[in-house]
Amino acid sequence: MSADLLAVPDELSARVPAEQRGPGLGRDAVRLLVSRGAAEPAHHAFAELPELLAAGDVLVVNTSRTLPAAVDGRIGDGRGRGEPVVVHFSTRADRWHPAGREVAGRWAVELRSPDGHGSTRPRAGGPAGTVVRLPGRARLLLEAPVAPGSARLWWARVTGARVPELMRRYGRPIRYGYTDRDQPLAAYQTVFAGDAAGGGSAEMPSAARPFTAELVARLVSRGVQFAPVSLHTGVASAEAFEPPYPERFVVPPVTAWLVSAARARRAAARRRAAPGAPAGRIVAVGTTAVRALESAAGADGRVRAAAGWTDLVVTPERGVRAVDGLLTGLHEPTASHLLMLEAVASAMTTGGEVLRHAYAAAVEQRYLWHEFGDLHLVLPD
Repeated sequence: MSADLLAVPDELSARVPAEQRGPGLGRDAVRLLVSRGAAEPAHHAFAELPELLAAGDVLVVNTSRTLPAAVDGRIGDGRGRGEPVVVHFSTRADRWHPAGREVAGRWAVELRSPDGHGSTRPRAGGPAGTVVRLPGRARLLLEAPVAPGSARLWWARVTGARVPELMRRYGRPIRYGYTDRDQPLAAYQTVFAGDAAGGGSAEMPSAARPFTAELVARLVSRGVQFAPVSLHTGVASAEAFEPPYPERFVVPPVTAWLVSAARARRAAARRRAAPGAPAGRIVAVGTTAVRALESAAGADGRVRAAAGWTDLVVTPERGVRAVDGLLTGLHEPTASHLLMLEAVASAMTTGGEVLRHAYAAAVEQRYLWHEFGDLHLVLPD
């Protein structure tokens, strides 16, 4: 289905954060496309979100903090200047990683070429044994592809420095060519971002970016609840479809309880045939929150506290078990996130048709794409 969506014109890429597009604007100065079942998409300001939700609804938010995961380097052993590259640090493996203990302590990395304008362009990784000189006299050694047959992500060993300290001193947020300029790390943190001591994300959980403290307070005052999860995202494939790789996640006991209680309230309201839409919808804020919550959901749909690595790929065929709705950014037709979005939409109606109508409306109405762009709320009819 993804390939059937309209191509996104370059001019619809959000090049700067919303708050930099005019005086007096805040993070929440973005638009919100709303899909409800088979109904025609509706257009709102994101600040109207509290009026679109009901008391008892639960917003599941990713609290992972964005890391300054892009670090400059040069290929070579130091006897010449070497080819300049930008290293994107994606994921650090531990002994519980699905790939096995042999990758423990390694980092999955992507090497990209500087494009001369402050961003990067794709570059094949490898070969095994390639050495990248990093700032502070550190060295990175490429060992093996993360996925057989793929040249993009490689397992690598870093010597001469601890990677978190290397990123803190020399790193910057990952940036792609559709943006105008570098932004400070604060521009890539969400209001829900927590302490990065337990890890962090190579790329921002961007669906939560437009939330502000004031908007959160308005939602809470209307009876909407917030349930935290963490999923530390790796480096996405910005140019072509790739399924997501294993990522670390946590669904804490309080979130499992909040979700179960909300689903019980909603079921009770349905049994009573209460008028109006039953409260207690579970709305994931971003596809990362979907992946975390669905990784903790059993076949019966019950969410239990869980932590570890998830290699779950949510597809329309697999469907969703715990999520009723999704608040997400607008994704390129080749993005693997669209499979997850279609799975959520399919749980309510014919998902492919919902997305075609929504994306056609978004292009027609000049919505903005990518991490600084507008949002899409998918709800049951």
